[in-house]
Amino acid sequence: MSESQVKLYYKNVTAEVIGPEHGIAADQLKQLAEKTSPLISQLNKEKKDGRTPYRDLPFNKEISRKVRELVAELKDRCENLVVLGIGGSALGNIALQTALNPYMHNLDDKQRRGPRLFVFDNIDPPQLTSFLKWLKDNDRLKKTIFNVISKGGQAAETMSQLMIVHELLGPDSYKKQIITTTDTRQGTLRRITEDVGFRSLEVPEGVGGRFSVLSAVGLFSAAMCGIDIDSLLAGARDMDDRVSCEDFYKNPAAINAAVNYHFYKKGKNISVMMPYSYALKDLADWYRQLWAESLGKVKVSAGNEVHVGPTPVKALDTTDQHSQVQLYREGPNDKLFTFLQVNNFDRDLKIGLAPEDASELAFLAGKDLSTLFNNEKRATEYAILQSKRPCLTVFFDEVNAYTVGQFIYLYEVTTSFAGALFGINPYDQPAVELGKEATFALMGKPGDEYEKLAQQIQSLTKIDGDFLV
Repeated sequence: MSESQVKLYYKNVTAEVIGPEHGIAADQLKQLAEKTSPLISQLNKEKKDGRTPYRDLPFNKEISRKVRELVAELKDRCENLVVLGIGGSALGNIALQTALNPYMHNLDDKQRRGPRLFVFDNIDPPQLTSFLKWLKDNDRLKKTIFNVISKGGQAAETMSQLMIVHELLGPDSYKKQIITTTDTRQGTLRRITEDVGFRSLEVPEGVGGRFSVLSAVGLFSAAMCGIDIDSLLAGARDMDDRVSCEDFYKNPAAINAAVNYHFYKKGKNISVMMPYSYALKDLADWYRQLWAESLGKVKVSAGNEVHVGPTPVKALDTTDQHSQVQLYREGPNDKLFTFLQVNNFDRDLKIGLAPEDASELAFLAGKDLSTLFNNEKRATEYAILQSKRPCLTVFFDEVNAYTVGQFIYLYEVTTSFAGALFGINPYDQPAVELGKEATFALMGKPGDEYEKLAQQIQSLTKIDGDFLV
C-alpha cells in the first residue's frame, strides 16, 4: 500500500508550455522559491511548537483507538448511520465515503462493508422529511445510529436536527442511538452529552472543522463503513514527510501554494479543481470549503482594508467538459486549473463492438473504458493549454485510503503555505459568524442585541413589491 503515491505535476503552468504572457518563467519560479522557502522552516517550527494541531492528527493513536472501540461496540447492530453536521462536520465524511466505498454502497448489501451512510449537511425540510419517513417504515429506525457533530453545539442547523431526532426517538431510545462528536470540555453539545450520558468522541482542541476530517469527526463514519482508517492516517504521515522537506523543489505543498499565489497576483483568481474520477468528486467539495473559508480574508495593509482570496470552483471530468470547457477556453483567462487523475482504477470495463451500421465507432471497440476516460482528461488538458490557460495535475497511482490520506494532508498544508504567502490567518473564519448571529436573531433568540439585529435584518431584507416582477 505504501507504494501508492499522490504526486503534483506543475510543468503546465510554466512559460515553456503556455508562453511568457500567462506562464511562470524560470526566473519567476526562482523568485517564488526564494519567497516560499523560508516559510517551510516557519511552518515546520509551528508544527513542532504545537501551533498547528491539525498536523498532529495523523500521529494521534489515541483518537483512532477510541474510534475503533466505539465502532466495535456499535457496528453489528447498526444498519444505518446518519451524520448530522454541517460544513467541516460533514464534507470530509462525504468525501471519504465517495472516494473509498463502492458507488452502490447504500443499495447493495453484498458490496456494503458496514451500515448505510447518510450525511445531512443542510436542513432542507422535504429532504429530511422523506428520509425520516423511510426510517420509520419497516422498523428501520431502531437499527439506526445518529452521529451529531458540532464543536460548540451552537450551529442552529445541527442542533435543530438533534431536537427533531430527540422527539422522533423518544426517551427510551434517545440515549443509546445518538453518538456526539464535540468539544472536549465546553459548549452546548458537550453539556447535553454529559447531562444525558451520550457516548461521545472529541473534536480536538484548536482544530477547525475544515481541518478535522482526520480526527474522530471523519474517522468514525469511515471506520463504521469499512474504510481502513489506519491506512488513511499512514498516507497522511507519508505526506507529512514530503511537505516538511526544506527543499522547495521537492515540497509539493510549497510548490502548490506558490503557484496558486503567483497566478492570483497575476489576476487568475479562480481556482478550478476538476477530478477525472467520480470517486474523487467530493474531495473537490471538501477542498472548496478548505480553500474558501481559510483564504477568503480581509487584512489591513498600509492603513487600508485589502480583500484577498482565490475563488474555488469544482468541475467534474467528462460531465463538465460538455458544460464548462467552452467558458474555460474562450472566456476570461482568469483561472488556474487543477486536474485530478487516477493512473490505475480498481475496476474497468471493455468497450463492446460497434453496431453494424456504425462502423465509424469501431476505433473504440475492445479498448478499456479507463483508457478513454484518461484520454478525455488529456484531451481537455491539451485544449486548455492551447488556449494558454495554466493547469496543474495531481496524479493518484490509485484511489485507496493511503492515497486519499496523502491528498487530504497535502491540501491542508498547502492551505497553511498559502495563508502565509497571502499574509492572513488561514485558521479563523470571522465572516461566518455574522450569518450565524443573524439566524439566531430571526429565529427569536432572547436578548436585546438579537431583537435589535432582527429589526435591522427585517428592514434591509423586506420585499419591495415595486421590484417584484
